[in-house]
Amino acid sequence: MTGDSQDKVISFLGDPATHRGTPPDHVETHGAHVFLAGDTALKVKKAVHFDYLDYTALATREKMLRRELELNRPAAPQIYRDVVPVTRDGDGLALDGDGETVEWVLRMHRFPKEDELSEVAARGALTDELADRLGHEIAAYHDTAPRRDGTGADRMAAILDELESAFAGMKDTLGPDRITAFARQTRAAFDHASPLLDSRAAEGHLRRCHGDLHLRNLVLIDGRPVLFDALEFDEELGTCDVLYDLAFLVMDLLNRGLSRPANIVLNAWLFAHQGRQDAGLAALPVFLALRAGIRAMVTVQTGAGDPAEMRDAAQGYLKTALDALNDPGPRLVAVGGLSGTGKTTLARRLAPAIGRQPGAVHLRSDLERKALAGVAPEDRLPADSYTAEAARAVHTRLTDRARYLLAAGQSVLLDATFLSPDERRGVGQLAKELSVPFTGLWLEAPVETLTRRVTARQGDASDADADVVRRQTQTDTGPADWPRIDTSGGIEVVEAAAAQQLGVTPRT
Repeated sequence: MTGDSQDKVISFLGDPATHRGTPPDHVETHGAHVFLAGDTALKVKKAVHFDYLDYTALATREKMLRRELELNRPAAPQIYRDVVPVTRDGDGLALDGDGETVEWVLRMHRFPKEDELSEVAARGALTDELADRLGHEIAAYHDTAPRRDGTGADRMAAILDELESAFAGMKDTLGPDRITAFARQTRAAFDHASPLLDSRAAEGHLRRCHGDLHLRNLVLIDGRPVLFDALEFDEELGTCDVLYDLAFLVMDLLNRGLSRPANIVLNAWLFAHQGRQDAGLAALPVFLALRAGIRAMVTVQTGAGDPAEMRDAAQGYLKTALDALNDPGPRLVAVGGLSGTGKTTLARRLAPAIGRQPGAVHLRSDLERKALAGVAPEDRLPADSYTAEAARAVHTRLTDRARYLLAAGQSVLLDATFLSPDERRGVGQLAKELSVPFTGLWLEAPVETLTRRVTARQGDASDADADVVRRQTQTDTGPADWPRIDTSGGIEVVEAAAAQQLGVTPRT
């Protein structure tokens, strides 16, 4: 069936009678028609031929719909139902009838558009908690993604070559200076990361991933972020390093000016992998740049909408790419203080502003302690889990992870009480060993404020209570060489004071 003869199917699916009298909403993309009516969505592949796909044959369209169902139903069973035929029915057509098949349709459960994460983010509802859960959901998705054999560097080199070739014809739109800077900086970052990409592939990080992981392909269902619409038409494009897969979402968030959710998503994903992905962050700048470069290229190639808006959007993606390649070098920051001083609240706000995009990796002692114990962050540990030996193990875990991350070029923000002078000396010594700048911040507040805060905590990884706070006040007065910040006031005031000490500008 050609595009012209497919028109009868499109008319049939757009007819309210096909949907029990409900006029459907018709959404058209470059490769598909989607009809939305009631609680059902019907998707048809367009009978089109592009450089990167050929859907002109009915058998191919069926195959791709079935592959789409196969890829997406494990992660989104609430959405994906089945593939059914459009058949001849006398002089007309029928859905899932007994006549000759003239087209194939992917049948899905419809969800409200306002639940797409692109819509959630647009109305300012992408909370810290949701971003954290999103990172964990994606980590779980990657853990079950099938491994693939192959090299890592060759795949990225092919993408870079394609971008350089395409951008050569887009100078009027993107600007020759931006294109030159992108090519030079991305090539340098790729050359640096190339051996790492191959070693990661050999270690099992090359997998059949989602391939199209941005906010429009994520949806909230029963309060949980669900991945859908994975790239199905090209197994080669869908096969990539898991960090490159995540980089699409991180880039999308950064491009929208959502630095804080981008940082939290990355941190949650890293924590879920328990350090196994830390060294791979040396490749993150080139991954982010390539993802942004691809979006710039596609924006120009599709050329949809107002030409000025298209140009601005494409140039915006290229700016995001160049920002990702801007590397001020890694630094180590420690935020210490008694329980209840607001270390984690402050650290989460500071992390996006520290180091290269999307900010510092936030290592929290409370979370690492739970990970060592093999329990969930919200599970309480017994008192005997807080021995001196256990504290040393947590500190060792923090500094070991920090070492790998700093060596990968990523800044690190350590969030712990740092009551022990040995611990404070240890993080300073780590920075000296790696020749990276170090800043320690000491938070303090009246005891009454601390006890009130820890008593009010719910669903937090910290097990500290009022008794813990009282014991801490009797054993430590804090370091003499770390700037002290009073946290008894509002968080905006505290953040401003900390940012001034660090010489950074807070990011939202």
